[in-house]
Amino acid sequence: MSQYLWKYQSPLGGMTMAGDEEALTGLWFDGQKYFGQDLSGKETEMLLPVFDQTEKWLDSYFKGENPDFMPPLRPRGSLFRQDVWELLKGIPYGETRTYGQIAHALAKQRGLSHMSAQAIGGAVGHNPISILIPCHRLMGSNKSLTGYAGGVDKKARLLELERSGKITVLI
Repeated sequence: MSQYLWKYQSPLGGMTMAGDEEALTGLWFDGQKYFGQDLSGKETEMLLPVFDQTEKWLDSYFKGENPDFMPPLRPRGSLFRQDVWELLKGIPYGETRTYGQIAHALAKQRGLSHMSAQAIGGAVGHNPISILIPCHRLMGSNKSLTGYAGGVDKKARLLELERSGKITVLI
């Protein structure tokens, strides 16, 4: 299946979308850690319907709204990562969870007594679809802002946006 790219300018800086004919497969802040980790370099830049839907979702989100639709998503990763990303999608807009809470939920889902929060952190760090799969809503055990592949400053501003409906743009 062919892969495509499209650029988006957010209030927090440039973003790159990746997708196939049917779904979004990646969304990164330009230059973030693990940027384009699954890209081959042979992608074509083209506005696809999924990119148009994603732009509308992001426009709504950056206006301080909780979008009431979701473009089709197809993140690539191991079954473990897929399970973690699915749990992240369940964190409501404007709320946060800790890595430990996600570890506990996944352990319970898999019938295990314990799961490492660090293992969750590894999966979260490789989330290929920023914002729509809301890894920015995860906090450290003491509710501290912890690592975010797009940068902790962006994480703080995304959380601020979800809480207040406004985003500060640093120039």
